[in-house]
Amino acid sequence: MRAGLQPIGTLSFAWVEGERLTGCIQCWPVQLNADDGRAVPMVMVGPVAVAPDRQGTGIGQRLMAESIAAAGEDAPLMLIGDPEYYGRFDFRAERTGGWRMPGPYEQRRLLARGAVPECSGMVGPRVALAA
Repeated sequence: MRAGLQPIGTLSFAWVEGERLTGCIQCWPVQLNADDGRAVPMVMVGPVAVAPDRQGTGIGQRLMAESIAAAGEDAPLMLIGDPEYYGRFDFRAERTGGWRMPGPYEQRRLLARGAVPECSGMVGPRVALAA
């Protein structure tokens, strides 16, 4: 899904302690190619990564909060992850039941928040419009 894409720099963050990178989050430009012909721009959040010895210290939560704040509270965000964890950031599967993605994934882990449509379609890389 992310092959050939550049992460969105204004929504991607690193957590550095001293000179050590201990966490990071990246966000990617994607779109929902709805079955009705619409192309809905969205942001794919993740991966969120935290050094094993720093997991459970809140770094991942802070990185998620920073990305959501930078995107805007109602920004169309999606990710693949555990609903039990990402639910605290208001990511839900209610509107993604008709979404599809390339490759294997678990439908229950396809989550979204913000201004995302409830329709069917395929999630893929965002297509730049010709000038």
